[in-house]
Amino acid sequence: MNIELNKHTSITYILKANNAEGKTIEQVDSSKPVEFIFGTGGLLPAFENHLNGLKAGDAYEFTIPSKEAYGEIHKERVVELQQSMFADNGVVNEQLLTIGNQIPMQDSQGNKLNGLVKELKEELVVMDFNHPLAGQDLHFAGQVEAVREATYDELNPPAHQGCGCGSGDGSCSTDGDHDHNHGNGGGCDDSGCGC
Repeated sequence: MNIELNKHTSITYILKANNAEGKTIEQVDSSKPVEFIFGTGGLLPAFENHLNGLKAGDAYEFTIPSKEAYGEIHKERVVELQQSMFADNGVVNEQLLTIGNQIPMQDSQGNKLNGLVKELKEELVVMDFNHPLAGQDLHFAGQVEAVREATYDELNPPAHQGCGCGSGDGSCSTDGDHDHNHGNGGGCDDSGCGC
């Protein structure tokens, strides 16, 4: 059975920055493959284009240019915020404001996004709201583990209320518990970084 619209698909991969020799960003092995319903918008379109028509056992390797992945780095998404915004009962949590820490936040329209603490100034925090993979080409090498018909329940999941999964919140896991939703407007797409 080939990968096509509405097929339940399981894959493994190694994701590297820029090319095959780049730094490993994420590795997904057969002990916990990425599973998704093909063609339902949970993955980056460019990623799905490369998988279309493959079958179980097929190996794949390709690079997605940054413009087709998470876009370029936008300077306007690096902002200075008052440290007082991170206070609880008037006290700023210094552990929260650690350089390199990702903080889930919400903009004035209620959109969820993650900000990376880039720098601490006297009263300010420099936050980067670019996607963690913005500006990078994404190189994938992996294998299709399984392809099958999706069940009715898989094609008609219950509505989620308040779930961050697949909401394009900008989170990207590299801890093996991949939270994949990298193509929904900025979050590591729903099934893996390439997904």
